[in-house]
Amino acid sequence: MLDLLIQNATLPDGRAGVTVAVRDGKIVEVTAGLDALAHEVIDAHGRLLSPPFVDAHFHLDAALSYGLPRVNQSGTLLEGIAVWGELKPLLTQEALIERALTYCDWAVAKGLLAIRTHVDVCDERLLAVEALLEVKRRVAPYLDLQLVAFPQDGVLRGPLGPDQHMDNLKRALAMGVDVVGGIPHFERTYEEGSRSIKLLCELAAEQGKPVDMHCDESDDPLSRHVETLAYETQRLGLHGRVTGSHLTSMHSMDNYYVSKLLPLMAEAQLHVVANPLINITLQGRHDTYPKRRGMTRVPELLAAGINVAFGHDCVLDPWYSLGSGDMLEVAHMGLHVAQMTSQQGMRQCFDAVTTNAAKVMHLQGYGLEVGCDASFVLLQARDPIEAIRLRANRLKVWRKGKLLAETAEVVAKLHVAGRPNAVGFLQP
Repeated sequence: MLDLLIQNATLPDGRAGVTVAVRDGKIVEVTAGLDALAHEVIDAHGRLLSPPFVDAHFHLDAALSYGLPRVNQSGTLLEGIAVWGELKPLLTQEALIERALTYCDWAVAKGLLAIRTHVDVCDERLLAVEALLEVKRRVAPYLDLQLVAFPQDGVLRGPLGPDQHMDNLKRALAMGVDVVGGIPHFERTYEEGSRSIKLLCELAAEQGKPVDMHCDESDDPLSRHVETLAYETQRLGLHGRVTGSHLTSMHSMDNYYVSKLLPLMAEAQLHVVANPLINITLQGRHDTYPKRRGMTRVPELLAAGINVAFGHDCVLDPWYSLGSGDMLEVAHMGLHVAQMTSQQGMRQCFDAVTTNAAKVMHLQGYGLEVGCDASFVLLQARDPIEAIRLRANRLKVWRKGKLLAETAEVVAKLHVAGRPNAVGFLQP
């Protein structure tokens, strides 16, 4: 007997009237019209059944710390970094763990079951690393959490000096952190930024780790560290294991240079993560008008065959005063900022917070095919575009066949004479 049978579902690829059968935490059949005995049978009524949402770029060590020790009054990147620097000495492991666990609760309720989070390793105590490793252990039954060793102050620039920062990063990896991070555009000179990429990629190659660098998070069109990242990926044979996050300077680069850059990135099989909510708010701050949007060239990257995902980046922290862990809000903003309003473009934005992000994290067993984990989300929408439009309610969230969260259907009651008594916001 099956454990779970979901009937009459619509899948993101457009298949409708589909039945998904689950046994022992795995998908054992995906077909139309299947009728079989199961401990639980659910009629999806044509609603969208999606693989879980995935956030390929986040800062869980700072999440929900808004207002500590003070509010970022300007809302700028640089003041956010300053506020974080003031908060770090005041952090306690207990408070960090509790905030992170609370955010993971939010994530599960939103159907977000995999997060790659950067964790600051410039604090010699590695307090945040220890805290998030404990969080990773606790949430493992219901959420995949990957940690990136992130030298927030610059691995060569920071106040502790390059030797200490590299030692911190290596200690973090030895403790169980999964990915090597970096921030080359924040080093003191362009040359130092390039050197940091070389050092960090060599460390990753030596230890068999993936790489995910904050790269070119700047409006400066001459910030071209992603070129070096692609080169080091090629040189060290790290193809498919390296991610460039943000890449906002590409928004301002000369078109001819970009025409050279994109094939180099594709050849190195780089992944890219754009962060629409944060890029649109933090970039372009030195502009009067016209004011640049700041987000990287998502349609062009996709057209070049490069895997592009969207990340939430920040929620209620020194850099961003908003957010709730809703990856459909991220896709919604990305769609608008990148002007991806074609039918294909809107569906690509849905992929950017599901399948593409799963590729960035190299998630095993992800998807809606036979043999995949029975982890999925039933949405109050009928297709990916409608899901983005509505930032659709998550009716049910499963992880390996186990129900983790559910929300009642959202319907507004009307008290208007001669009109229907309820509105669900679905197109007739």
